[in-house]
Amino acid sequence: MPVSLLALALSAFAIGTTEFVIMGLLPEVARDLQVSIPSAGWLISGYALGVAIGAPIMALLTASLPRKRTLILLMVIFIVGNIFCALAYTYNLLMLARVITALCHGAFFGIGAVVAASLVAPNKQASAVALMFTGLTLANVLGVPLGTWFGQLFGWRATFWAVSVIGVLAFIALIISLPVNKEEKPVHLGSEVSALANGKLWLSLLMTACFAAAMFALFSYIAPLLLEVTGISDRGVSWTLFLIGAGLTVGNILGGKMADRKVSTSLILSFSLIAVFSLLFSWTSHALWLAEITLFLWAMATFATVPGLQINVVRHGKEAPNLVSTLNISAFNVGNAVGAWLGGAVIGGGYGLTAVPVAAAAMALLGLLVCLITFRRSRGPGETAHA
Repeated sequence: MPVSLLALALSAFAIGTTEFVIMGLLPEVARDLQVSIPSAGWLISGYALGVAIGAPIMALLTASLPRKRTLILLMVIFIVGNIFCALAYTYNLLMLARVITALCHGAFFGIGAVVAASLVAPNKQASAVALMFTGLTLANVLGVPLGTWFGQLFGWRATFWAVSVIGVLAFIALIISLPVNKEEKPVHLGSEVSALANGKLWLSLLMTACFAAAMFALFSYIAPLLLEVTGISDRGVSWTLFLIGAGLTVGNILGGKMADRKVSTSLILSFSLIAVFSLLFSWTSHALWLAEITLFLWAMATFATVPGLQINVVRHGKEAPNLVSTLNISAFNVGNAVGAWLGGAVIGGGYGLTAVPVAAAAMALLGLLVCLITFRRSRGPGETAHA
């Protein structure tokens, strides 16, 4: 694998950390800016909305630029956004800074995935994308807990200063290591938009949204599940989240290798396993060790889906890889919001915490159905053997 993939992974680590670390710093932010915890929680929603809306807009605005230059520009926006976060002295300014930072998120992951795939042979593309997204999984394993600890020790602003420094390192690494692709064809805005007429592309995006909804229906409420059903301590929750992060990392790598062999088989298997382990957790959540084992396997199955989803979308929208790849990130964030809402609706409806994994399994089965429809429709002349 080219060393430039490590620069993309470092960038993904920085972006992933700044997205999720706010969850661990909400009490400090709320106290410092004199707002309630629910109000501070909107900083998470504001970021997600910035990603969902900003991703396709940024992809279109940068369509005429070479991909290397685009990624470097997006990293500059990321650095500036985090500096503004560190300097924000009111809640509204912090929200604005978070939205500015989010503008680079979807476009960077989308275009970065296209670049990662272009750096290797066709039979290694999914593994290359997986390596880039390893930065995102490591952000959950290392970046978020370390960033939370750092912010609790030195103040929440210090965490954003630290992330800004990581962003600068990623910026330098991108400049030095990313090659200039002389064979890259200029992208025309009209062709980017016209590529959206492909029905299989929208099925693929729906597949991604179902995946994210299945993941976040359970993941959003994992802490209360562990505390109230499994009966572990606050520290035990932290260790379980670390275990889940490790499972996500392993699954991401394995998913890349599976998708390199055949995307359809990889996604069908992953969606099936997500449904099985989600449903299983509704029973094993009552026993500590069974719950831990199930969650690790669930995490592996969950992120084993990511490389295949990204490659699948690009293959169905190959006429506009930048735009469709970033739309995939938007679909992920839409699914994120739907999943969190679904889990909350199940709890609010009085079905109990153990019904949340069942709802997650139902979303995974819906994703599996979309998956089967998509690949059944893809069996036509001219389709690649891997699609």
